[in-house]
Amino acid sequence: MIVHFGIDNLAAEWNSATLCVGTFDGVHRGHRAVVSEAVALARQHSEPCVIVTFDRHPAAILRPDHCPPALGTLEQNVIALRATGASSCVIMPFDHELSQWSAERFFDEVMVGALRASRVVVGHDFAFGNERVGTPEWLKSRLETNVVAPFQVAGQRVSSSLIREHVLAGRVEEAAGLLGRPFALAGVVVRGHQLGRTLGYPTVNLARTMRTAVPADGVYACRVRVESRWYDAAASIGMRPAVQGTSRTIEAYLLDYPGDTIYGAPIEMSFLRKIREERNFDSLEALIDQMSRDVDLIRQLLSKEMPLSGIN
Repeated sequence: MIVHFGIDNLAAEWNSATLCVGTFDGVHRGHRAVVSEAVALARQHSEPCVIVTFDRHPAAILRPDHCPPALGTLEQNVIALRATGASSCVIMPFDHELSQWSAERFFDEVMVGALRASRVVVGHDFAFGNERVGTPEWLKSRLETNVVAPFQVAGQRVSSSLIREHVLAGRVEEAAGLLGRPFALAGVVVRGHQLGRTLGYPTVNLARTMRTAVPADGVYACRVRVESRWYDAAASIGMRPAVQGTSRTIEAYLLDYPGDTIYGAPIEMSFLRKIREERNFDSLEALIDQMSRDVDLIRQLLSKEMPLSGIN
């Protein structure tokens, strides 16, 4: 999949294209159903399937005080979209200027003008342009438009909002069922207080690069990707009351990591199961004993999982 940022330097050499337009926060199973229909339709007409999306949630500009935390970074979303088989992805920078564009202007300059759309595929709740004038019905009056019905799992409509609720409540297994893969945080490793090292469980501390949803405080069975390799891990999210922590941290003990310090390295932390709530302990010895039992349980749980089932 070829990725373009904006249309200023884009020179489409095809005569027509099937477009798939949406925000695609988290690229969940519902989103992939929409893109899959667009890919199939493009193949029927022997033309490219072009995804049009945005570099941030529109609410970040339109309603910054009410913008929900994202379900993934832009890079994570692009990787997930790449797996759909689409030909190209155009990422529009959603800034204040673009937020003021009318649906007519976006349609004329981007969809038809720059990308030569012959048809478009959108989700049932899609709308674009200033005041959200560009509804599926609006599109149908101008272009062949396929509207994909809501995607359901066990009778429940899949949505980014519902997945976000599950993640924030620590229900990572439920979130994975709707995402179609485990929920994952991406960021870089930063130096912590190195208390884990003194306790016999050195951890990597994750610093996020954007405002993404974070699972509820607690201890999780995870897998962590470092330099293209995955490692089983025990992850902890919270204030660390047992060591008088003063800020919320996201850290993970990599069970069999052979290396040493990886400060500054990009990592991805994939959450598979919550095993307990965060709690305080009467002594460091009690904390170490619990950490040992957590690691043993997580090692046992992950040994029963498919090696990297559902992880992109």
